[in-house]
Amino acid sequence: MTADPNDTHAIYERQATDYDKRRSKALFEARWLARFTASLKPGDRVLDLGCGTGDPIARWFKAEGFDVTGVDFSEAMLAIARTRWPDGDWRHGDMRDFELDQSFDGIIAWNSFFHLTADEQRDCIARMSHHLRPGGMLMLTVGPRAGEDSGTVGSERVYHASLSPAGYAVCLEENGLQLTGFLAEDPETQSHTILMARKI
Repeated sequence: MTADPNDTHAIYERQATDYDKRRSKALFEARWLARFTASLKPGDRVLDLGCGTGDPIARWFKAEGFDVTGVDFSEAMLAIARTRWPDGDWRHGDMRDFELDQSFDGIIAWNSFFHLTADEQRDCIARMSHHLRPGGMLMLTVGPRAGEDSGTVGSERVYHASLSPAGYAVCLEENGLQLTGFLAEDPETQSHTILMARKI
């Protein structure tokens, strides 16, 4: 039995401190982050959707000179990010219904997007496309195949879901996005499955 998707928010509120302590800061994601930003330049605006505590993903973008906006639905996670970077642009919001008054050159949702149900993911892709400028980049961590699963946050089980690779390709195309990369269970990123796309 998978975890309940409705429990995800409360789990992150309870586990924020423990999650931050356990979260690898070794930047095993760096190869993909560099690929994601290959067509961007310092000063470009990047939305970190599901930014958590801001470390290590937002930290990497800030160090590389990008203008980072972090959005997360957990106030406990955001409090840690704000302590680290008091002058950062950290916003409380839910990726299922966020609406920002700006567009971005890149949007990343690393270890956050897969907490949504399949239908919520389709809606979120449309919302992310709306917030991307033409030519902007999107990168998500997803599942390697369609279905529901469970992961862990701290000591608690948490909901995961995914479309199929073909399902993502169709959804992206329907929303003006072109799939540019998909690697299932990459051994160099602790078996994460990564999807990249470009706004047409």
